[in-house]
Amino acid sequence: MELNIKNPLIFFDLETTGINISSDRIVEISMVKLLPNGQKTVKTRRVNPEMHIPEEASAVHHITDDDVRNEPTFREIAKSLAAFIEGCDFAGFNSNRFDVPMLAEEFLRAGVDVDFAARKFIDVQTIFHKMEQRTLVAAYKFYCDKELTEAHSAAADTMATYEVLKAQLDRYPDLKNDVAFLSEFSSHTRNVDFAGRIVYDDNGVEVFNFGKHKGQGVAEVFASEPSYYNWIMDGDFPAYTKKIVTRIKLRGINGQKQQ
Repeated sequence: MELNIKNPLIFFDLETTGINISSDRIVEISMVKLLPNGQKTVKTRRVNPEMHIPEEASAVHHITDDDVRNEPTFREIAKSLAAFIEGCDFAGFNSNRFDVPMLAEEFLRAGVDVDFAARKFIDVQTIFHKMEQRTLVAAYKFYCDKELTEAHSAAADTMATYEVLKAQLDRYPDLKNDVAFLSEFSSHTRNVDFAGRIVYDDNGVEVFNFGKHKGQGVAEVFASEPSYYNWIMDGDFPAYTKKIVTRIKLRGINGQKQQ
């Protein structure tokens, strides 16, 4: 089944130096941009992470320091990449938990402000786990009856994810061919930030999802304990989380000025 989309949809996969969103970096990025008319554009690019690629990471994706020594840094490609993804929704495999937060961090480190708030995110792995409880290699075999011979290659994983989502729509009548539905269905939580440190409660209020103020409203805590905002900004939190809490704090300040 072909996808029913209103906005361009980016299928993407990242290979990185590790799994720490704050300290690790992208070494390869592959994207398939699908337009509403069915046209596809494929881009794959290796990136110099400006740090050593640990041997355990290279053992997974087979990319070494020598492979990226002469490649551009993320900062050098950030603006053109931001233009490529402008107005697009996103889809990937385990992307809501890793690839999207990592990509957002890289843009912030590069000083390029990409607004992800209005985007929708489909995580094909979540759909798969809710339906079948498998891995991407198994998903590709199960849904497409094909062997994923180049697993952990960003390009191969990206194309496989695209094919798996189309096959999932064919297999499950209950899955609506609609990006908003698939985004909601494949989300684990009601995250405000990608790391899940701030979430929406049942009333749509942003609340802390960690620490001594877990379950309490962020704006409420900042009003009663202003130093907690400074503690977060000085702490080892992802840059996107800091961006979100700053937005909430400024909203509270502006609200007080208007009263």
